Amino acid sequence: MGLEVKKGDLASLAINHADEEYQTTKKNNRTKIIIILIILIFVILLIVMKPFQRAIKVQVGAVINLSPTQSATVLNASGYVVAQRKAAIASKATGRLVYLAVEEGDIVKKNQILAKIESEDIQAQLQEAKANYNLALATLNQSKAELSEAEASYKRIKQLYEDQLVSQMDYDKAEARYKSANAALKAAEARIKAMEAVIQALEVSLESTYIRAPFDGTVLNKYADIGEMVAPFAAGSNAKASVLTIADMDSLQVEADVSEANIEKIKLGMPCEIILDAYPEKSYHGRVHKIIPTADRSKATVLTKIKFLNKDSFVLPEMSAKVAFLSENFSFENDNQPKKAVFASAIISRNNHKIVFLVDDKNNKAKEVKVITGDILGDYVEIKEGLEVGNKVILNPSQNLKDGAKINISE
Repeated sequence: MGLEVKKGDLASLAINHADEEYQTTKKNNRTKIIIILIILIFVILLIVMKPFQRAIKVQVGAVINLSPTQSATVLNASGYVVAQRKAAIASKATGRLVYLAVEEGDIVKKNQILAKIESEDIQAQLQEAKANYNLALATLNQSKAELSEAEASYKRIKQLYEDQLVSQMDYDKAEARYKSANAALKAAEARIKAMEAVIQALEVSLESTYIRAPFDGTVLNKYADIGEMVAPFAAGSNAKASVLTIADMDSLQVEADVSEANIEKIKLGMPCEIILDAYPEKSYHGRVHKIIPTADRSKATVLTKIKFLNKDSFVLPEMSAKVAFLSENFSFENDNQPKKAVFASAIISRNNHKIVFLVDDKNNKAKEVKVITGDILGDYVEIKEGLEVGNKVILNPSQNLKDGAKINISE
């Protein structure tokens, strides 16, 4: 009896392998569920946190219309339009201005009378001199007649004297009269020359009262008005030295200072593009006309003069201008229409395609765009398809930059 009890106790101590397998399966299922939950939580966090992911800092540039001259530019400089033929017109005489025929902007011709100062006193002297000249001319004619008569009488008396038909006294009188008439004629001729000189001097003085244009040009400034005193070198305290300033508009050139460190890049005849600050949308063609062979020590620059090749009436003296010195092989005759272009650093290759990343200003995100490129224009590349002028693109995009990535534009 006691032995049977012991056997039952041993049976109760036996391991139930079915229960152990169940517990293991249950534990494994619990682990799988936990892993799945962790993955789900991680995915949810990614989705939830995506709007708050850190933006990539980028630099941007714009798609522009690029002129071919920009890609051929060797050096840039600034300067001013200057008339190479310009004159401040003054009077040679002193007097009151009584006539002024022009004003600013008028076109004048060489020797045209522009102004006049009072000249009544000179005109009166000239009339007197001409009257004296006429008197001297009458005296000359009288002297010629007297000489002719005296000469004829002298010849007759001389012949008679040689034939011993007249006395020595008669011969001497005839000879003296002839010599006196000859001297009177010479004096009359000298008086005529003197009067001609006086008339010429007065005519020069009268001409000095006229202010004429020294060359064809345009009136730039007017410094005196009718009634004011004018004088050479402004001799009087209230007198005006210059009445007008005129310039030859055909002689307009741009004078630009070039750093002496870069002057070796500039050559005579080098093509240039000129843009006036007054008309930034318009460009002019030019060529280097002169390189002044001296430097300005205060500015460390050398003066260059650029001649216009297609100047028009909008170009005026003293306008400020910017000059782009172009490579020597550049030709204005080629097709120089602006081309759509972007910085070369904005273009990268992915999957055998050239792409750029546009800037989405609304969402501050990068947008991947495929492009078709053309010519290389210096630091730029021509864009034939894919972009429009004004588009903002990311420069130097990293390989990690993806379509739709959040970006932060650097200032």
